[in-house]
Amino acid sequence: MWSKKLLLLALCSFITGKYIYAQQVFTLQQAIDTAVANYGTIKAKQSYTAASNEQVKQARRDYLPNFNISAQQDYGTINGQNGPLYGFGGLAASSSGLPLDHQNWNAAFGALYLTNINWDFFAFGRAKEKIKTAVAAATQNDKDWQQEIFRHKIKVAAAYLNLVAAKQLTRSYKDNMDRADTIRKVVRIRVLNHLIAGVDSSQANAEYSSARITYTKAKDAEQEQGNQLAQLLGIPVRDFEVDTEFVKRIPNLPGDSLDESRHPVLQWYKSRIALADEQAKYSKTFYYPAFSLVGVLQTRGSGFGNGYASDQSDFSHSYWDGVKPTRSNYLIGLGVTWNLSQPFRISKQVKAQELTSKGLQYEYELADQQIKAQYALSDTKLQNALSNFREVPVQVKAASDAYLQKTVLYKNGLTNLVDLTQAAYVLIRAQTDRDIAYVNVWQALLLKAAAAGDFNIFSY
Repeated sequence: MWSKKLLLLALCSFITGKYIYAQQVFTLQQAIDTAVANYGTIKAKQSYTAASNEQVKQARRDYLPNFNISAQQDYGTINGQNGPLYGFGGLAASSSGLPLDHQNWNAAFGALYLTNINWDFFAFGRAKEKIKTAVAAATQNDKDWQQEIFRHKIKVAAAYLNLVAAKQLTRSYKDNMDRADTIRKVVRIRVLNHLIAGVDSSQANAEYSSARITYTKAKDAEQEQGNQLAQLLGIPVRDFEVDTEFVKRIPNLPGDSLDESRHPVLQWYKSRIALADEQAKYSKTFYYPAFSLVGVLQTRGSGFGNGYASDQSDFSHSYWDGVKPTRSNYLIGLGVTWNLSQPFRISKQVKAQELTSKGLQYEYELADQQIKAQYALSDTKLQNALSNFREVPVQVKAASDAYLQKTVLYKNGLTNLVDLTQAAYVLIRAQTDRDIAYVNVWQALLLKAAAAGDFNIFSY
């Protein structure tokens, strides 16, 4: 009865332990999600995209008419004088009155209430082109954000695979160190029993020391890859328990899926060309005049009476008498403004934009050529990696059998330590070739996904 309970408890503990271990594994998908959410460059370009969308809204609102209201209440004199006057920088006062033959200091309150509407209602498509330019800028920022996410996914996946390879190599070198330690113990026992010469013990110690150094170097490389992965994830450095099982199988191989119209990087290059074209179109609209509609409603109040011209005592110091509205005027107008020298200046700006667009087109063509070459190379690398993937099991099995044979022969005194050490070298080389071949298949698939512009190709 108690034995059954203990067995059940042990089974539950084993299952729970495996579940906890599985929960601690940091998968590739988790790494990608963490990087997209945390990496600073991606968050910055997301903010730039949001800002450009707000600028589109601003460009649409710029077409609305200007609607100004103004109110002022003043206190001062109204002495006037005949003569020309120009208010540079708006520094002249608006006081006005009769040009009397003497100066006086009669002062009263005055007020001005003003409503003004000014609307450039037609400018040969200038407002529409400004909106289109803002939309093109927002599209470029969005494409830049998307291609940054795509590029970063590729970087994170590559770093993750490098860490997987480093952990597998560390594991293989750990096994090699353990084998060297086992050989050292066997040699020590045989030396103590005077079955072999003592020099074998020194050689076994040296081989163990070499295996230990190699393992330490592999551990150092693993920690370096983990540090690089943490930087790409935008999180503090820690020890990652990565998934090393999925690389031991052949992935789902895609067909020919290079679609240039959906490639994030090429789409970003196209958006740059589109923005330059829209900027050139917008600049051309300044060749033409702008038609404006204006409307003004003005109300004034004054503490000076209508008889002040003949009677300088006809004024009041009362605040309400000065600010109370007494006279109103309105004005409605239609006008056209055309700077005839503007086309002469803008033509060079348009030419510069057109040349910029041409340069961006050349950059797009170069990027397209490079991506096509990378895609062709990825096919070759994938086929070579698959060929090595199929060969390494044969190599590992042969090396394992040879090592087992030499170990048995050595324990029975039928071979020497040099042959056993050589077999160990062949085995560790086969294991490292296996580890690298496993990861190379997935790295070749990642290269294909990067060239195709479709991260879904890298399906694990």
